[in-house]
Amino acid sequence: MDAFIHQVLSGLATGGIYASLALALVMIYQVTRLVNFAQGEMAMFSTYIAWSLINAGMGYWPAFLLTVLFAFAVGVVIERVVIRPVENAPVLAIVVVFIALLVILNSATGWIYSYTIKTFPSPFPKEPLFGNKYMSSHELGAIGVTLVVLVLLYVFFRFTPLGLAMRAVAQNPESSRLVGIRVGWMLALGWGLAAAVGAVAGMMIAPIVYLDPNMMGGILLYAFAAALLGGIDSPGGAVIGGFAVGVLENVLGAYVIGNDLKLSVALGLIIGVLLVRPSGLFGKVNVSRV
Repeated sequence: MDAFIHQVLSGLATGGIYASLALALVMIYQVTRLVNFAQGEMAMFSTYIAWSLINAGMGYWPAFLLTVLFAFAVGVVIERVVIRPVENAPVLAIVVVFIALLVILNSATGWIYSYTIKTFPSPFPKEPLFGNKYMSSHELGAIGVTLVVLVLLYVFFRFTPLGLAMRAVAQNPESSRLVGIRVGWMLALGWGLAAAVGAVAGMMIAPIVYLDPNMMGGILLYAFAAALLGGIDSPGGAVIGGFAVGVLENVLGAYVIGNDLKLSVALGLIIGVLLVRPSGLFGKVNVSRV
């Protein structure tokens, strides 16, 4: 029973990271109706920036905050410079841009930092917190950081004028433009927030999987499965889906299929959701009259 509890709680820790990245995917999808395949590489590149700051002598939490701000700025720049010129292009053209961005970020990171695997420090002590025996201090701390980020985002989108404007743009950009909301900048801020949330996920997962230009490939797949499971257009559903995927991955990997096949859990979920309920558990079913 102790081993099972450990697997469930560890799954919640990694699931929180999947939830953060899934939320970033949903934020981009709501305004573009496309999946940002470069979301994981953006998070990975930001994590390398944090690693550089820490190695330069900066404390972890100042480096953490600076990296989040850097990721936000990069997200805004990408939307204004890369995405904006092709926003009215065919869907396939925009998908190619996303894939090109993924390859460029991956290659640039490998060129700058090399493809040698590096260790990324954890801000939490090595000893278990609060005397618990089921989770490491980093796993418990990662859950705490994830929950803080999710609460801050909820408060921002629910109670601030800027957050309400961004929600309005995501739901109906044409009507938002008519009432004076600067839709273009709201979209750019959405990209910035998604990049910042992704950076937090990257910094939380790096101490577990180590730092490598390809480290976010599998993580993005789990996040995509989480977003689909909860509902690709439902932020709350993406969060619930992230925690669910984390627990399923750990439990099935430990007791059913083995750790070597854990990635198949994400692939199976993606295929299953698309076949049975494409809108996800909490997504909206769009019905159009022909």
